[in-house]
Amino acid sequence: MAQALDIDHWNLECEFNNMDHSTDLNGADRLIVRRGQPFTISLYLYSGNYQPGVSSLDCIVETGPQPLEQYGTRASFGLSANIDTSCWSAAVTSPPGDMVALSICSAPDAPIGRYTLTLGRSGQIEFILLFNPWCTGDSVFMEDKQSLDEYVLSQDGIIYRGSAKHPIPTPWNFGQFESGILDICLRILDMNPKCLKNPGKDCSGRRNPIYVSRVLSAMVNCNDDRGVLLGKWADSYEGGVSPMFWRGSVEILRNWDTQACQPVRYGQCWVFAAVACSISRALGIPCRVVTNYLSAHDSNSDLVIERVINENGDLIQAKEMLWNFHCWVESWMTRPDFKPGFNGWQASDPTPQEKSEGTYCCGPIPVRAIKEGELTFKYDAPFVFAEVNADVTTIMKRKDGSTSKVTNTTVVGQKISTKSVGSDAREDITHLYKYPEGSDEEREAFKKANHQNKLLHQQENEGLHLTIKVTPDMRKGCDFDVFAVVTNNTQSNKKCRLVFGSCAVSYNGILGENCGFKDLLNVELSPGAERRVPLRLNYSKYGGLLNEDNLIRLAALLMDYSTRDATLAVRNIVLDNPEIKVRILGEPKENRELAAEITLRNPLPETLENCCFSIEGANLTAGQVISERLGSSVAPGEDATVKIYFTPTHSGLRKLVVDFDSNKLCHVKGYRNVIIGK
Repeated sequence: MAQALDIDHWNLECEFNNMDHSTDLNGADRLIVRRGQPFTISLYLYSGNYQPGVSSLDCIVETGPQPLEQYGTRASFGLSANIDTSCWSAAVTSPPGDMVALSICSAPDAPIGRYTLTLGRSGQIEFILLFNPWCTGDSVFMEDKQSLDEYVLSQDGIIYRGSAKHPIPTPWNFGQFESGILDICLRILDMNPKCLKNPGKDCSGRRNPIYVSRVLSAMVNCNDDRGVLLGKWADSYEGGVSPMFWRGSVEILRNWDTQACQPVRYGQCWVFAAVACSISRALGIPCRVVTNYLSAHDSNSDLVIERVINENGDLIQAKEMLWNFHCWVESWMTRPDFKPGFNGWQASDPTPQEKSEGTYCCGPIPVRAIKEGELTFKYDAPFVFAEVNADVTTIMKRKDGSTSKVTNTTVVGQKISTKSVGSDAREDITHLYKYPEGSDEEREAFKKANHQNKLLHQQENEGLHLTIKVTPDMRKGCDFDVFAVVTNNTQSNKKCRLVFGSCAVSYNGILGENCGFKDLLNVELSPGAERRVPLRLNYSKYGGLLNEDNLIRLAALLMDYSTRDATLAVRNIVLDNPEIKVRILGEPKENRELAAEITLRNPLPETLENCCFSIEGANLTAGQVISERLGSSVAPGEDATVKIYFTPTHSGLRKLVVDFDSNKLCHVKGYRNVIIGK
């Protein structure tokens, strides 16, 4: 007859188990394990010894407020001879005695979340169960160790902003293992409307990373729920801070948690994507932030962005936007809901743009489905396809009311970028989203997507060719020239009008005021001739018009008097901020105070006031932002220098993220990689 083990007390062996399950950066004060992988706890018996084949132990695991076996949120099991990694199981791995080493394994498709484990009548153990990308049976399994280090364990990274011609790396502290962050991530899941409406069904859905990533896509923005961030795309950020203020996700997530789930103000696309990446990595889903340059926002699914300009080339109407760049996330998982071949990276977008099934969320959709033009797949394939493939059509409206189509060289979806595995270099992943321009495969994908506009697209006008060229050194504070280059590829003399203008622009395409303008009524070109027309951009003119994106839109409009044809060239340029130099003083070791000497040279022809440096880094600044304000102003050409002290808590490669803010230079970002020794 079986005899139940008489348990007196136990040891959860948190330090060993968390290390074994790659959750040790969360600390060792509680048990955090990954599904489909055994963990071992030590049971100390009150009386008797464990006897193989005789001793018994009834185990019950439960998660969520309404645990049910049919939902997979409750499971009952006893002792087995060996662990079965395909389901909840338990086995004793120690020899007979009054201490029992009990090995327990969850099902590889068990719902993630907080669990209680009841051991017979002896009491309850609490632990947290996460996705397990190291487990072959888990739907987020990822084979490559370097990729796991990057997309699950790395707490810092690079997000690309700037422009397609000049991608600018912005450092970010994901901080998914910082104190309290995992609890906040689980609270985000609990606050989602599906959970509030039917918690039992929602907790059951947490077995599926497709479901979880879709919930996160909705909950990172607050448009339909008590989500994390409120988006704002304007110069005034009253009641909150500029999206450029944030250096990482930790402060955002903690603010949401401590402010009773009120939305944190404010976010824009890279902030939404970065926070979604932090939460995904915290829960065990491999994740990365990607940036798409010249990203289309197609609100009616016709895959066309329509724009109307006047005779000066100014945009007077745009039904839909063309973003200078847009960020979203990719999460790694299988897609058993599709035919084979669509596992791997799935795109989802937490920035609120269009509703999906009645909610502001987007994805996940297999990246390969976008490449192949498979637009009937779940979720939101047409919207993501348009972001990288939409056509841009431009109409010129004249003063007399007449209109004509304008030849436009804009190509949507350029230089899709993410941080490389194991380095701070940029990886171009455009080939994962689209076939080469003009290839047979691209043509097939467009046919499948029913993208007739692109298939019928006229070849570029071979007669008059117009491009915009720039100089390599365009720094904020400098005066510089940009050039409209006109080439006559015809056999006849041409007489044209050239309008060349510039204006400040936000990264999502909202135009600001004029930074410089030129209107040449008589541009004459002989056959084969080329003419370069300069436009001088002076800091005295553009300096007060720029927003934090440092972007200027250049637009050149060429009108052929003989044919009345018009050609438009548009290019966004981003002005470089000054470099922040960081020098580490002292030997970088765990739990030893270090100083960072931080320097920035004022590049502007005016004095900087109210200067402040801030630093943040995973396992470097204890999850806090450390700031140091300068006591004096900084004259043109002078250096602003401070020392900031911090104490690293873990060894390894860490990224110290630096931010500089003043009255004239807002939120200049920099970073320094620091190797911390034991």
